[in-house]
Amino acid sequence: MTVSVRDLRPDVRSDVEEFALVRHLALPFVLWTPDAVVHHLTHTHPDTRARSLVAEEDGEVIGTAQVGLVHESPEPGQAYLNIYVRPDRPRRGAGGLLVRAAEEYLTAEGATRLLAWVLDAPGNRAFAERRGYRAGRSAHFLRLDLADGGLPPLQPPPPGVELRPAADYADDPRPLFELDAETTTDEPGDVGTALADYEAWLTETWRHPLLDLALTTVAVVDGRPAAFTAAYTDGGSLPHSRIRSRGGTPIATAMTGTARAHRG
Repeated sequence: MTVSVRDLRPDVRSDVEEFALVRHLALPFVLWTPDAVVHHLTHTHPDTRARSLVAEEDGEVIGTAQVGLVHESPEPGQAYLNIYVRPDRPRRGAGGLLVRAAEEYLTAEGATRLLAWVLDAPGNRAFAERRGYRAGRSAHFLRLDLADGGLPPLQPPPPGVELRPAADYADDPRPLFELDAETTTDEPGDVGTALADYEAWLTETWRHPLLDLALTTVAVVDGRPAAFTAAYTDGGSLPHSRIRSRGGTPIATAMTGTARAHRG
């Protein structure tokens, strides 16, 4: 059996669905639908030089890669590659081929520093370390069962704070862009980012197919957005999701931030 690497075909629905399935099987706590996969590839800023790759074995997609330059970083040469392989298709060489293809492409595009998210498991860490990557900061995913678990009583917002859905800003989302830009700049990370392109933000973030404007919540103080949490939902397009199979709706937070003047 031969494994080969090629570009994802965003106009071939079966290709996109297999890509999303691999991502879901490998990383079930991150929402990736077929529409989100296409959106990422076709609407990411052109300076990102983004590519989505698949590793294929006998016509089946068994691995994926999303790669690109971190164009929002003030420091040039930063790039990312995120590689995932189906957990039930290990040790076929798919991961190694994807890494090699991604590294060759990003280096040719001028990348001098490559970053990747790696699952915190011995096999995954060893895979990355054998290829010269070293561990940096860690991240955690938190899950809350809203269907079966008990929730504390709903607390009213503090005096002077109003909670509004992001949909209220549909006609003019610029105040939310400004808040997102401020909080993103202050977000801890290995690479600094600065959001400055409003039109790109509209395309990539505001019009993202997973963003639920009714669930995304904004805390408003004196008429201005002071904090927000962005909600992603799958729109019912992940029938293989364990949450969906139980009759529930998976919801994920895409970003949460508070303006500097209202922190503490």
